[in-house]
Amino acid sequence: MSETESSADQDEGPPGDDEPKPGAEISFPHDRTTVDQFRRHFPRARWNDVRKAWFVPGRTASRRIGKWLAGLETEADAHADAKGRDAFDFDPIESPYLTLAKTGFRIRTPYSKTVIDELHEVPFARWDGDLHLWHVPFRSYEELRRRWPGIEAAARRNEPDERRRRAEERKGTEQEMRRRLRAAERRRRRYPLPADDLPPIGRPVAIIYGIVVFTEITGELVDPGLVAEFYPGVGEFHVWGHWRVPVLEELVRTWPAKTPPVEGAEWWLPTIEELRPARRSARSREAKRRAKAT
Repeated sequence: MSETESSADQDEGPPGDDEPKPGAEISFPHDRTTVDQFRRHFPRARWNDVRKAWFVPGRTASRRIGKWLAGLETEADAHADAKGRDAFDFDPIESPYLTLAKTGFRIRTPYSKTVIDELHEVPFARWDGDLHLWHVPFRSYEELRRRWPGIEAAARRNEPDERRRRAEERKGTEQEMRRRLRAAERRRRRYPLPADDLPPIGRPVAIIYGIVVFTEITGELVDPGLVAEFYPGVGEFHVWGHWRVPVLEELVRTWPAKTPPVEGAEWWLPTIEELRPARRSARSREAKRRAKAT
């Protein structure tokens, strides 16, 4: 639905007279029920076949139309919530991580990036920092139900006992040693770059670690024998670049690439699918930083 204001004058009436009349126009997809509701609320409204819109006369028309649209949205939300609650009653999610609330669901799980990413894709889901849980309205039940197996599996993997058990199993193994070496390499915040295809300095780009900002290209040649395990495909004509994590403002200003990276690319301009989670993470980091500062 869209609404536009019409020019003001002293008289009221439908458009088409010589002088412009005060009022507002509104257009919406034809639906008999919606049209009937509209005509009951605005009996003086007239259809303009040229502009394909309804004209509501009066100096307060825009405000009255806005109030009517808000009421329609509230009714639609209430209907969608009722439908979602019925769907839950018919096919409920039974999980220790989910409880019912007055207006929807409360979800509390151990920290998991997978859980966060999944819930970010559920419409109207929001994080409550005071209660340390997620709120999801009934209207979003179908999408929540579809994503729940992945959410619950990730939550169970991140239970403290399960994490400790996996850590104990990894102790002393080659897998654990390799994991520690990879983590140590990443903490150095360096990355091998092809000398003939260097990324821009100070601009967010994507690499295997995610989206980063390169701050310096040292020119120092990479020794493939020492780091090939961490960077498959690295060769003798690679040089080291140092990077940092981008801030939210940089990610918001970054225009997404319209095409995915070519196969085998060592750095590329991020797509919108890569920028969205990076922006959410940056927004969360900034919120935590502000909370610590207060």
